[in-house]
Amino acid sequence: MADLVYPPVIAFARTMMLALGMRITIEGEQHVPVDGGAVIACNHVSYLDFIFCGLGARRSRRLVRFMAKESIFRHRIGGPLMRGMHHIPVDRDAGMASYKAALEALKAGEVVGVFPEATISPSFTIAEFKSGAGRLAAATGVPLIPMVVWGTQRFWTKGRPRDLTQRGVAVTISIGEPMRPQRRDGQDAVNAELRGRMTSLLDRAQREYPQAPAGPDDAWWLPAHLGGTAPEPAVPVTEVQ
Repeated sequence: MADLVYPPVIAFARTMMLALGMRITIEGEQHVPVDGGAVIACNHVSYLDFIFCGLGARRSRRLVRFMAKESIFRHRIGGPLMRGMHHIPVDRDAGMASYKAALEALKAGEVVGVFPEATISPSFTIAEFKSGAGRLAAATGVPLIPMVVWGTQRFWTKGRPRDLTQRGVAVTISIGEPMRPQRRDGQDAVNAELRGRMTSLLDRAQREYPQAPAGPDDAWWLPAHLGGTAPEPAVPVTEVQ
């Protein structure tokens, strides 16, 4: 498919990253295949996560088609951009249509990005999530790639005023080894393994993050189990040994 919108959007995003002096670390880029379909499952801590998740596939020269809520496609500015980048609208009242669209994209050799938590996790830990990413990968025989982003919540997240002008903010993008779920695999087991891998990746990214809150009033972006003031997760966090 023709991509006339995606490349200039990427160029603009990268220019802004450079202008703001973002300290971006990407680990595991080699796990994103250079060709063929793949599903990327990413955590969700910010309204900007799709930008940085897509950045994780840049070395492989892949353009990620994200599954995103349908309301964004009705926005007067965001809508044309989302459609131009061939992202996939998700109508929660008619989810089968978006699922079929994602299947077709995967069969056509595209990389599809999924946020399994379906919404931003206010605790900044991996919340319980839906099984769509695993089902898509199993149905099409493509790799399922766990990915996490960390630091993006400092720019714009749920319940906080956005601050898109901060300079020098560190952002970590960590990509794990692909999973290969099969049709015969139980979805609960696939979901549990995916969630476990993403939790491990996020725990490492959080503990190795090079910056700390400037003070008590700035601790909102750090999870409670690491001494921050983000809300406790609905399900207790399992410590990664």
